[in-house]
Amino acid sequence: MCDGLDSTVAAGRAATELELKRREFDLAVYLGAVEVRTGPDGRPRVGREEIARLRSQGGFPDALRERVRTVGTAEGAQLLGISPVRFTRLARAGCLTPVAFYLNRYRAVVWVYLAQEVEALGVRSPELLVGNSPPWMRSRLDAGGDWRPRNWRSRRIERLLALTEDPWARAAIVAQGLDPVQLAEVVDDPYERAHFGRVGPEAVSGRRGSVAGREALARLMPADEPDEILWRRISLITELDAAREARQAPRPGDERWAGPDDPPALSAASTGPAAQEAGDSAAVAGSLAKTATPLGKPGSRSLMSPREPDDLGLPLVPSVPPAAVRSAGPRSLLARLRSRAARGVGRRRPRRGGARRSG
Repeated sequence: MCDGLDSTVAAGRAATELELKRREFDLAVYLGAVEVRTGPDGRPRVGREEIARLRSQGGFPDALRERVRTVGTAEGAQLLGISPVRFTRLARAGCLTPVAFYLNRYRAVVWVYLAQEVEALGVRSPELLVGNSPPWMRSRLDAGGDWRPRNWRSRRIERLLALTEDPWARAAIVAQGLDPVQLAEVVDDPYERAHFGRVGPEAVSGRRGSVAGREALARLMPADEPDEILWRRISLITELDAAREARQAPRPGDERWAGPDDPPALSAASTGPAAQEAGDSAAVAGSLAKTATPLGKPGSRSLMSPREPDDLGLPLVPSVPPAAVRSAGPRSLLARLRSRAARGVGRRRPRRGGARRSG
């Protein structure tokens, strides 16, 4: 049950009061350093008592910023006192787990790591920093292995699962670890697969990021090793069974039923034929916007220059709509035809100007 708006603040306001950049705030929520709640609109909110707790801790805000400080290859190598080449070998062998990524000017993936975890590796395994690499590490690298995407996937899925209890949102998170072919084999119902896109963390966060960032995320998320694919399939089956027991995925023609967190009923002026037609047009436009790959627009943020991790490279603040609210399915074809007939849509208009004059 969500608390009232007076006891919580929006994510942007919370980031300001905690003296964090929005990127740092998202990472703090992702790591569990900041607790968020789900507001009546499904968006994340932070309790005022949580903000007061964090601000009262010793070393605020530097201590909180240090928990979410990230480093790349060059800075991470400096922290460990090794060369960037050796640092990359450690990361590729799976000794370090990336926490996010961004795209450089060539649109290549650049991994970033938590500074505290990099320093902890030096304390935990100092033998990896000097001398020859151990045999297991050499054999893994000689085979061309790169464990950075796999470790990043596992971390992302596990953290997002820890931040939500909604069964369909959990299934949608696990489904991101499979490519479309593997997903269709596990989930043969197309309406359930479509529902994943409506309840996934990116869909309900309201922050889609850049086109290139979304493409990179879609390329990196699916598992690519047989053992990892098998594990993702088993995990998805488990989460999907729990989601089906909780409630059925919405289908075309389903009527939306009111839940405890639904907004008040609309007035008669907003539910007339014109409003319904406008709503249909908006729904179609929204569907096209989700499926199309938009081109860059003037003034939009460009990925052609190095910068901090993109919105989708960095985990988004996850939230889920209230569990009692179902997504409204589109109206049936018969209902739409009847509505258009009642409005007189499709009637032939009389020709203006009468009969054509002869030359």
